[in-house]
Amino acid sequence: MATKLLLLSFVICRLISTVGLTVDPNGLLRLGLYRQLSFDYADVETASLDFGRMTQVKPLAVLHPSSADDIAGLIRTAYESPEGFTVSARGHGHSISGQAQAANGVVIAMSSSISKRNRLTRPSLSLGLGHKSSYVDVWGGELWIDVLNSTLEHGLAPRSWTDYLYLSVGGTLSNAGISGQAFHHGPQISNVYELDVVTGKGEILTCSNEQNSQLFHAVLGGLGQFGIITRARIALEPAPQREVEALLKKLDFIPTSVFTTDIPYVDFLDRVHKAELKLRAKGLWDVPHPWLNLFVPKSRIADFDQGVFKGILGNKKTSGPILIYPMNRNKWNQRSSVVTPDEDTFYLVALLRSALDSGEETQTLDYLSNQNRQILRFCKETGIKVKQYLPNLSTQEEWKDHFGDKWDLIVKRKMEFDPKHILATGQRIFQPGLTSSTSSS
Repeated sequence: MATKLLLLSFVICRLISTVGLTVDPNGLLRLGLYRQLSFDYADVETASLDFGRMTQVKPLAVLHPSSADDIAGLIRTAYESPEGFTVSARGHGHSISGQAQAANGVVIAMSSSISKRNRLTRPSLSLGLGHKSSYVDVWGGELWIDVLNSTLEHGLAPRSWTDYLYLSVGGTLSNAGISGQAFHHGPQISNVYELDVVTGKGEILTCSNEQNSQLFHAVLGGLGQFGIITRARIALEPAPQREVEALLKKLDFIPTSVFTTDIPYVDFLDRVHKAELKLRAKGLWDVPHPWLNLFVPKSRIADFDQGVFKGILGNKKTSGPILIYPMNRNKWNQRSSVVTPDEDTFYLVALLRSALDSGEETQTLDYLSNQNRQILRFCKETGIKVKQYLPNLSTQEEWKDHFGDKWDLIVKRKMEFDPKHILATGQRIFQPGLTSSTSSS
């Protein structure tokens, strides 16, 4: 133990000397975090990469929390020191452009095996009555696949999903959480009753529509800017049964055009993971993923089709799926931090492509990244008011344009819940250490 303490003191001192921070070198030691705070090379390397594989930013340390108190203690240290250090929460590391990274800061490994061993290993299932029906309370780093498996034991399942279940609860709620079901049920952020959040001041607050509502709506879709979700109360419903025949009776179609696959509900929801295993076997999973996800207003989808699908993309071979989902705006909580097109119906257009070393120019990272820029430029020049989902923007002017009328509210929420700009600097929305006057300029 003495060796660990000595090593920790040395690394914290190195953080101060190399980055210029004035955090008390014994501050983290006094928190009793020496067992949870890791400077291990493998931990740091893992935290420096994400699914996008397009950026690598190394933190100084990785925290494996055993509770929300560990997270609060870490952030309080950053907040109370004169200069502080940055902190980012990392779930399953499925961000695309370094959004969960923390340069010379601390990454919190919310979904790590150490975190799981130091807390309840199964979601806490609580059955409610009345207007909130059933719900499940889960740790923010819990993966949706584990939530599903636990709730199915009671014949229940969350209402709204993402297409990929190996994502953390806190991660998807910090973006929105969408799939083909979102048109009917809304995104995942519309199906959560309550949160426990650690703010950028190190406070642990419970929030909902009725309690600390400003924080509740700020954090949902807030890209990690206002707090770290440590517990979420997720709405449940009876798990659907096979009902294809009942659904088909309501539709007009050509009988010979019907193609169905009869699989259990959990296999349907977990279908992307099966594709992942096949790609991993071929060495095609851990490659760069220059994804582009856009919300396109319904009134301009024909123009988008003509200019992007028939124009920029043309008949070129694609290196990944392209998904198109309709979205119903009245299922989205407009008090959340998410921005969508200002139309009743809009479409998610997801270009989920992978950069491959196949010898074909059209599958290289440079080619696909340039194509993404062409698509965004086309939309801007033709006045198609798209909004990025999982946005990847570099300047505050771009973020102002992205948030539009919500920008002043975003700034206000930032100054209230993370005034020193400690959290989620990998999003590149606010620079750490800026004053309120410069951050809102």
